[in-house]
Amino acid sequence: MRPGPLFEALVKLQGRLLGPKGCPWDREQTHDSLRTYLLEETYEVLEALESGDDKKFAGELGDLLLQIVFHAELARQSGRFDIRDVIHAIHTKLVRRHPHVFGTKRARNAAEVLKNWEQIKAEERREEGKQAERLESLLDGVPKNMPAILEAYQMTRRAARIGFDWNNVEGTLEKLAEESLELQESLAAGESEKIEEEVGDLLFVAVNVARYLKLDPEVALKKANRKFASRFRAMERDAADSCRPLAAVPRAELEALWDAAKRKVSIGTSGIRLNPASNRSSRKHPSHKTERKK
Repeated sequence: MRPGPLFEALVKLQGRLLGPKGCPWDREQTHDSLRTYLLEETYEVLEALESGDDKKFAGELGDLLLQIVFHAELARQSGRFDIRDVIHAIHTKLVRRHPHVFGTKRARNAAEVLKNWEQIKAEERREEGKQAERLESLLDGVPKNMPAILEAYQMTRRAARIGFDWNNVEGTLEKLAEESLELQESLAAGESEKIEEEVGDLLFVAVNVARYLKLDPEVALKKANRKFASRFRAMERDAADSCRPLAAVPRAELEALWDAAKRKVSIGTSGIRLNPASNRSSRKHPSHKTERKK
C-alpha cells in the first residue's frame, strides 16, 4: 500500500481517539502534557537506531510520528492549524532552502549547501520581522532550552560555517590542554566561582574536539556512559560472586575489579560485547569518570 492512505488512516485514527466517543486518556492531553512524551520518543528512536534492530527502529519512528500527528490534531480541534499546514510548511521550506536542486543556484559541496542554508534562514527571519529590534546573528534559531552539550555543538557548528574555527584538530587539543591547566590553577587558588567557569570552558572545548572530528558529542558521550555502566555492573557482579556488596570492597580491590571488567566487557556499535581477553588498561581512577500511553 502507498504511504499516503496509511498516513491518512493514522490521522483519522488519532482524530477518533480525540473525539467525543474516543479515549479518555487521549482527550485529557494537551500540548504541554505531551512534551515529556515527545522527548522520550525521540530518545527511544535514537536508542533503537543504535541497537541495529530495524523492526524496533521502525516501531519507534512510528511512535515519534504519532506525537506529531497528536499535536496537529489537538491544534486542529482548537482551530489553530492541522496536519496539512504542518506538511505544507516543511515541504515549502525544503524547496526554498534547496535552490541548488529546485532553482538556479549552484552548490559545489556540502559546505556551500550549509552556508547557503544559513543565508536563506537569515533572510526568512528578516522577512518574519524577528530581527527588527536587534542585530541579526548566525546563532539565532539555536533553541535556548536545548541540552547544554547540544547547544554548544550547534552554536560552534554555525560559527565554523563562516570560517570561525580551528585550523586543525591539533588546535582543539591544545585548547583542551590549556583549559585543563586553567582549571588546575583555579583549583590551586581555591576560586569556587572560577572553578565552575573553567569546568564549563573545558566541557565546551571537548564538544568542539568532537565536532571538529565530525562526531556528535551527545552520541559519543552516550556511548561512554553505556561503557561505564556495563563495566560498573560487571564489577557489581564480580563482587556479588564473593558474597559482598560493591560498597564493602576495599579501594585497591575496586581498581582490580575495574581492570577485570574492562577486559571482559566492551561496547561496540551493536551493543555490549564480552571480550575473551584483552590487555590491562592504564585507567587509574574509575570514579572520574510518568506512566504514558503508547
